[in-house]
Amino acid sequence: MASPTAVLETRDLTIQFGGHVAVNRVSCAFQAGTLTAIVGPNGAGKTTWFNLISGQLRASAGSVHLFGEDITDLGVAARADKGLGRAFQLTNLFPDLSALENVRLAVASRHRIGHVFWQMASKRRDISDRAAEYLRQVNMLHRADDAVANLSHGDQRKLEVALMLALEPTVFMFDEPTAGMSVDEVPVILDLIAQIKQREDKVVLLVEHKMDVVRSLADRIVVLHNGELVADGEPTEVIASPIVQEAYLGVAAEAEESA
Repeated sequence: MASPTAVLETRDLTIQFGGHVAVNRVSCAFQAGTLTAIVGPNGAGKTTWFNLISGQLRASAGSVHLFGEDITDLGVAARADKGLGRAFQLTNLFPDLSALENVRLAVASRHRIGHVFWQMASKRRDISDRAAEYLRQVNMLHRADDAVANLSHGDQRKLEVALMLALEPTVFMFDEPTAGMSVDEVPVILDLIAQIKQREDKVVLLVEHKMDVVRSLADRIVVLHNGELVADGEPTEVIASPIVQEAYLGVAAEAEESA
């Protein structure tokens, strides 16, 4: 049975590719009003675990629960409908449409207006107003009429976040959300994540390599290594633990000190 207090939970979640176990019996529960940072070295299984949670990959064993319901057999769209939100690194963007048109489609989808293509959505003032507000939140309103194909990588990443906001999920999954952004662009996304964290009904999962970001945002840190969960707890405890200091965060800390 899934934990009755958990919004999201994985239980013994496992995936195997041939003879390689990429995620090995990872059990973890997440409560509303929390931000959990997921860290570990490259190849630790962080993104694969995310893919199992969001439905991009089918688990070899174990289960995923949302609000106590076993959603392991559901696809990506069905999980999104139930409240799982994830930025998908450009795969959800329509390059020939404008930034505003992309967000309008997400708003229309969230409010179940039906399969109303962007031409119909553009005639709904309420949809356009909501879409414009999500663009404003990610500091993209000035690029509303620009085609996605003409946006910088950093602006496309911000647009992904606007799309996820438009879907109004309960669980926000961010996989290195500031990757590829300029120094000036990063605070916009980090401030937005901090605002989401303050909402007591939301769960935020954050895969992030930058330890300064982790320290500033996380209520909890989960550490993966070789597909296994090796540490889980409050940031000060996890960061101070010998296994994390020696195997994972020591290198990052040294790099930060020398920067």
